[in-house]
Amino acid sequence: MYVPELIRKEGLRRGLSIRTIKTYKQCVRQFFKHCSKDPRKVNKKDIKGHLDYLIERGSAGNTVNVYLNALKFFYNEVLNKRLMVRIRFSRTPKTKPVFLTKEEMKRLFESIGNPKHRLMVKLIYSAGLRVGELVHLRAKDFEFNQNYGWVRKGKGSKDRPFIIAESLKADLIDYASKNCNDSSSWLFNGQKENHISVMTVQKIVREAARKAGITKNVHPHTLRHSFATHLIDNGNRVIEVQSLLGHSSIETTRTYLHTAHTMLISVKSPLDTL
Repeated sequence: MYVPELIRKEGLRRGLSIRTIKTYKQCVRQFFKHCSKDPRKVNKKDIKGHLDYLIERGSAGNTVNVYLNALKFFYNEVLNKRLMVRIRFSRTPKTKPVFLTKEEMKRLFESIGNPKHRLMVKLIYSAGLRVGELVHLRAKDFEFNQNYGWVRKGKGSKDRPFIIAESLKADLIDYASKNCNDSSSWLFNGQKENHISVMTVQKIVREAARKAGITKNVHPHTLRHSFATHLIDNGNRVIEVQSLLGHSSIETTRTYLHTAHTMLISVKSPLDTL
């Protein structure tokens, strides 16, 4: 029985994202390194023992939960074997997302001398893109006449639209016309006719933050956090921001409400109007 291939095939049939399938394969592979039994002979005690082992090693609650979901998927969906495991653990408290102020964003852009690199960073921020979504953009994903573009098969294998900033539109059109041979071309090319790598974009953002003198822990996702934060600060509703970010749950988007203090401090208490 070749377990990784079984997980891959069933994951694709179930519509799981490539990232989720990869994670599940890694978790199940690690489980069978710890448990040498034939997969069909594994029981609840074996699974609970592995989860306890992870907890004793200091693994975060969220990590343990990923392992549990991976093993449930393998046994429930791949082998059609019901192994209900109930285990209580502490989740890692969610921290507020790090974001840059508008002034810091300006400094970040100004610190990037390479026009292509500056365009990539501006696009991530202006549209709230994940770095993986940026590098997979193709020329045909842009509807410049309508001022929007498309993320194809983003997180959860979903398509979603993103806004094109008016101030960036001309630069994007000019760049695409000079660097994309046809509509199927990657917007940002890397080596060997492939798209630019995620690692390269991460390096560009880190270096830009260093040059700009920004001491926060800045990475591409920080720009996405900043996009959401600034939209809410500008008075946009959470449900509108949720759609642009592609969040399946509005609770995920609500984490950006921590920035609303600039608006809340101007609200008067009803006591003061009595």
